[in-house]
Amino acid sequence: MLQVPARIGGRPVSAAEWIEVRSPYDGAPVGRVPALTAAHVDEACAAAADALARRDFPQYARAEVLERAAEMLAERAEEFAVTVAREAGTPIVDARAEAARCADTFRFAAAEARTLTGEMVPMDASRSGPGRLGLTVRHPAGVVAAITPVTFPLNLVAHRLGPAIAAGCPVVLKPAELTPISAIRLVDLLVEAGLPGDWISVVTGTGPATGMPLVEHPVPAVVSFTGSVPVGRRIQRVAAGKRVLLELGSNAPVLIEPGADLSRAVAAIRRGGFAYAGQVCVSTQRVLAHRAVYPEVLALLRDAVSTLRLGDPLDECTEVGPLISGAATGRVADWLAAAREAGADVHGGERRDALLTPAVVTDPPRELDVYRREVFGPVVTVTPYAKIDDGIALANDSDHRLQAGIFTPDLAAALRAANDLRFDGVLINDVPAFRADRQPDVSDLTASRFVSVSA
Repeated sequence: MLQVPARIGGRPVSAAEWIEVRSPYDGAPVGRVPALTAAHVDEACAAAADALARRDFPQYARAEVLERAAEMLAERAEEFAVTVAREAGTPIVDARAEAARCADTFRFAAAEARTLTGEMVPMDASRSGPGRLGLTVRHPAGVVAAITPVTFPLNLVAHRLGPAIAAGCPVVLKPAELTPISAIRLVDLLVEAGLPGDWISVVTGTGPATGMPLVEHPVPAVVSFTGSVPVGRRIQRVAAGKRVLLELGSNAPVLIEPGADLSRAVAAIRRGGFAYAGQVCVSTQRVLAHRAVYPEVLALLRDAVSTLRLGDPLDECTEVGPLISGAATGRVADWLAAAREAGADVHGGERRDALLTPAVVTDPPRELDVYRREVFGPVVTVTPYAKIDDGIALANDSDHRLQAGIFTPDLAAALRAANDLRFDGVLINDVPAFRADRQPDVSDLTASRFVSVSA
């Protein structure tokens, strides 16, 4: 099996023990990465601190590296797409799209690197200010600890590395232990594009062995994490005093109002609920349909979902591949079994070796895991509501606040949703699974709300 070393301070690193990375579809070997320890994390943090202290990587150089990396990635997109498909089980068509998005992410970051600037402060706006000059100056926040998830193992890594490079912040990257190879190869590409070799260290290993030691380490000033809510909350506690950027789980809702184009809505849900086998933090999970359209939405959605093509991620026709692991597949299957036992009608949801057929769950009890928690699998629930107030209340009855959507031809209803849905992003006439790489990162939004309108 191919051994892929980690990177610390610009040099390859191995370990006494190795982690085997296998295809979640058929178990075929993809590679082995070293199982590093807290001692390796300490070494990586020291290397990052040294890189930060040198102050020898100016803005123009950072922009040029990112621009070259984008060009090189575009040229090698198929190679990276195959790696993503093999280690994450992402259908190859979607893996190609991820590689293209990753190149765009680096281009956007390069543009930021060239335009980072402070601003003038009008000191004479106050009585004490005349005769004084005020300005803000941007500087690197410090070393970034980046912990990335199993999904989008290429582009979500780029979302951490690109902005950090643009801002002048060295990174210690801890990729998910099930999908680390894409991340290592991406860092190799950045170094080939001219990034100083010690600017990004990659520490492979388990969460307890490398992830939490990285969060606890005194060197990183910023911790960026994408993953589950329980782990994110633990990171917030452990990393007290640091800047913590979290993008956590969701059970994203979409409302469908009377008069909406139901064919368009269902087609979007078919994609937004089941792409990547539902393993996206903003996958459409809860379909909330007005009673006037509920029966038709349910029938159309069942028919649409039954046409999804399951299979080998490397097959050009595959739309839904495997979940990331057998354990993940078993958990989702158990949640569906609990829904059946509670009396909910479950359309689909059968295991086929490593695959789980897409499922539509009709009006499940609100306390069930399949409705209340993030499924992170190929499952949507469909629930009726009587009026828009009720639909918004159902959507807001959640511990997850990433994105929500609404389909409606009514401008008043759209504005009502944009104002009253308590989510970081509201998508009008689209599903919450939509995300543009250039839109504000939800982890950076505070009082703001990102609203996207589709004609």
